Amino acid sequence: MDSGGGPIAARKRWLSKMTGLASSPEDILRFLSACAQDGRGSVLVTLVGICGASPRVLGAQMAVASDGDYIGSLSGGCIEAAVVEEALVALASRSPRQVRFGAGSPYIDIRLPCGGGIDLLFTPSPNPAAIAEAISRLDRREPVSLEITGGGVRAVEARGPTGWRGDAFVVTYPPRLRLIIFGQGEELTATAQLAHAFGAQTEAYSPSARDIRTLRAKSIEATLLEFRAAQPGLASDPWSAIIFVFHDRDWEEALIPWALALPAFYIGALGSRLSHKKRCEMLTASGVLDEAIQAIRSPIGLVPSTRDPSTLAASILAEIVQEFTVDAALPLVGLDEEANQLIGRF
Repeated sequence: MDSGGGPIAARKRWLSKMTGLASSPEDILRFLSACAQDGRGSVLVTLVGICGASPRVLGAQMAVASDGDYIGSLSGGCIEAAVVEEALVALASRSPRQVRFGAGSPYIDIRLPCGGGIDLLFTPSPNPAAIAEAISRLDRREPVSLEITGGGVRAVEARGPTGWRGDAFVVTYPPRLRLIIFGQGEELTATAQLAHAFGAQTEAYSPSARDIRTLRAKSIEATLLEFRAAQPGLASDPWSAIIFVFHDRDWEEALIPWALALPAFYIGALGSRLSHKKRCEMLTASGVLDEAIQAIRSPIGLVPSTRDPSTLAASILAEIVQEFTVDAALPLVGLDEEANQLIGRF
């Protein structure tokens, strides 16, 4: 039985903060923090080198607890059991180690389906203060880097792409995707629910009280729009996407010019090419600059002419995630091709 301070309680704490269907970098940090709070040992495992193909990108991570519990994956299931065993050896020895899995590995019975090789850095007992600092910055929606060396882990200002910096391997974490959705009806509720399940920080705004009740019942942040001229008190940043899924342009006329002045990597609006042409004419007549209008994506989504709300939601989210990866995340955590070739650091 767990009294509230043991392994079960710690596991519940980080599970309650899981951000999506699969573990995110933030979830891995929270797992490490939960282990430290509960007095369990833990190991941070980081992918620091790639030879050939790899199912994960440079900087991908796992976290392993002293009881064998773990979060994250580095191969999609092919080597995770062996990684846990190696992590427990590193924890017992209290010393970091780098191990090759796949092509060129001493573990001849463990192979990656892609035929490549990956180098994993095992860091036992990562500094709890550094992990807490990284979590705190991400909670404030600030990018942060973890600098991993033979001496341990420390949190530092975000330092560009993930990769080797001398004898340190630096992993940079951007804030997670934030999706701000304005609209009403099933287009709004379906998109907000899918984004929330994916793990995006989701905020919805609607003039429909029914929409608000539906989303709040799903633990999604939702705010009622009471007047067209009212501008919500929200915060956005370069890791935010703002979309409009209204069929009524009256709401857009008030909200889109305001939204165009907010920081965001993506602004999009529902509608056909013809309706977007009329939207642009409306915005021009309202005094919005052409340069700002050109930043609006419409039609939105990867699947053209989609009318089913669920398919539309998947189409919109896929496009936003694609843009987030290219335009927002990769400038911070992009692949370092030179670093991919560097192995044997520890």
